[in-house]
Amino acid sequence: MAAELHVELVAADRSVWSGEATLVIARTTSGDIGVMPGHQPLLGVLESGPVTIRTSDGGTVVAAVHGGFISFADNKLSLLAEIAELADEIDTQRAERALERAKSESDAAAERRAEIRLRAVAAH
Repeated sequence: MAAELHVELVAADRSVWSGEATLVIARTTSGDIGVMPGHQPLLGVLESGPVTIRTSDGGTVVAAVHGGFISFADNKLSLLAEIAELADEIDTQRAERALERAKSESDAAAERRAEIRLRAVAAH
């Protein structure tokens, strides 16, 4: 049996995903990081971007994460995000409209959020 780590992906308003995984890839202020079972303890700041979770059953969970923290110790990984959405929950057409609206309003932050949501759907 492959080694596993327990993952909790939590947004400010809800628990987004919880389960066992073999690998989690996230973007931090220091760059992209991959966390596998047995990784050194870690505490970092999450950048907005897709988070990819390779589940123990061979599946993949992708979420759009906007800011927050990542913490790993004792084979437990916590992703505490300001905002997080699973790719399955993202309405692609709505995200595309939000991207166009943000571009027309020159709202760089909204544009980045919409782009990340679309990247999460594409990675899924």
